[in-house]
Amino acid sequence: MIKNKKYLIIVLIIYLFTGCSFDSKTGIWSGDEKEKQKIAELEKEQNQKINVEKAYSSENIYLREITAVKKVILNQPTKNLDWKMSGLNLQNFMGNSYLSSTSNNFLKKKIGKNKFSNSKVMASPIVINNNILLTDDTGTIFYISRSGELHWKKNIYKKINKKISKNLSLSVYKNKIYIADNIGFIYSIDLNTSKLIWIKNHGIPIKSKIKVFDNKIFVINQDNRIICFETEKGSKIWDVRSVSSFIKSQGYLALAITKEGDLLTINSSGDLTKFEINYGRIYWSLNVTSSLFAHDKDFFESSDIVLDDDKIIFSTISSIFSYDLTNGYLNWKVDLNSTNTPIIVKDNIFLVSNSGYFINLNRSSGEIVWSTNILKILKRKKQKTEVTGFILGSGKVYATTLNGYLIVCSASSGKVESFKKIGNSIVADPIISDGSLYILTENSKLFGFN
Repeated sequence: MIKNKKYLIIVLIIYLFTGCSFDSKTGIWSGDEKEKQKIAELEKEQNQKINVEKAYSSENIYLREITAVKKVILNQPTKNLDWKMSGLNLQNFMGNSYLSSTSNNFLKKKIGKNKFSNSKVMASPIVINNNILLTDDTGTIFYISRSGELHWKKNIYKKINKKISKNLSLSVYKNKIYIADNIGFIYSIDLNTSKLIWIKNHGIPIKSKIKVFDNKIFVINQDNRIICFETEKGSKIWDVRSVSSFIKSQGYLALAITKEGDLLTINSSGDLTKFEINYGRIYWSLNVTSSLFAHDKDFFESSDIVLDDDKIIFSTISSIFSYDLTNGYLNWKVDLNSTNTPIIVKDNIFLVSNSGYFINLNRSSGEIVWSTNILKILKRKKQKTEVTGFILGSGKVYATTLNGYLIVCSASSGKVESFKKIGNSIVADPIISDGSLYILTENSKLFGFN
């Protein structure tokens, strides 16, 4: 009897070790089976992105220079002390920001890691209370001073998620940071202490930048579902499904909120939709791909939506559009390729195409006033690149390139004034806050100029 009890105890011990400590099915040590499957799919998707990008190239590339007949009149630059969210504000309306100068390189510091080489999407820094928030591709959030001194850093991801490149979108609202990522997590942390307030695993990658308004969080997921969460605990308020596209978007999906509190989105199928924010009721919806080439519909990608009074302005890989905010009627469309967000100043729309043309369009008619190939200033072999972002500061355009250059142009004439090599590849949009220009490179090096 005693011997039998010993055998029973040994069997139970072996069962506990094999059934719990080393069993991948329980989820105690390395995540449950569903979580593992999701991570494996994300890894496969990220590895496929490079092949998709190489396989696609638009035929509708803008390659035309138009000489400026007269100088453009700009308004006085506006000084924004903080940059609390992507696109500066809920309308993604950046305008002519005040920039003192770029002669002084006051910040040049590597912050975080660049563990993954396949990341082509990167969020711009956030500037709040004279401090800077930024992330790296491991999902770590850094809160630093203007001089680069670390206040705190935070990474909420467990071991099972370590092999996935993270794209985090941040928004600061009422002294809290709200984060959405490309894995499916949405969470909130305290700005001052970095304490985790709440976290939700949505389960499906978030593909839009995050916007927070009226105690509500707005995002779009990979399946083109527009979702509204409340800010206190992250509980879902409403969601609206739309048609999912065959190929998932490689960039961020567009999202903006009007001054009156209505939501505008563009999903990866090219559906432009206006919502009422409290219940998700749709005012109107239309598809912008009816005017695009067949292959552009499959690889649809757009800039952020910019809201300017009664107009909706955005650009895609084939065209720039102006729609009426009230009824969704098309005002005009111009064929040119850019996924950079347009900047509006008075009756001018400034845009830099992916192929390197700095273009000024008339806001009312869409007529091209002038266009300049800004990449011509680089050596011939360096011109084979893309403009990945631009910002307008005190009457000058500061454009960044995929191969790490900063090109400066006059917004009055379009004339290229100077250029400088910043460093490695730049995929995040440059920003201007409190008179300073900030540029984050792909290898997590942050530059500050004033």
